[in-house]
Amino acid sequence: VQLQASGGGLVQAGGSLRLSCAASGLTFSTYDMGWFRQAPGKDREFVAVIKWRGVNTYYADSVKGRFTISRDNGKNTVYLQMNSLKPEDTAVYYCAAPPRPYGIGWYIGGHEYGYWGQGTQVTVSS
Repeated sequence: VQLQASGGGLVQAGGSLRLSCAASGLTFSTYDMGWFRQAPGKDREFVAVIKWRGVNTYYADSVKGRFTISRDNGKNTVYLQMNSLKPEDTAVYYCAAPPRPYGIGWYIGGHEYGYWGQGTQVTVSS
């Protein structure tokens, strides 16, 4: 399984970025997909998750209303649209998939994921 995250960069506070994560080596349409982030000196934290059917989503309180997770099962890609960015959103962002398909419930703990992308840096300047 390979997860390739892209789309990070430097943006001013209030700006937007869209992250992408291309997946291969798994039947993408059957896997929940999540985004996590890790800021310097901090633990990795959950950001958002989307169920394998693509209908249901769940967000961390810190990004709710500003970030949107979506997926295109035809392109084996999950996205994270980030609006109204704040300096505290600065982190390396990782996409991840659980070890098994057809997930039940919400996977919001990093330990629940078995596959990780390489990360993409997002820097928000004030």
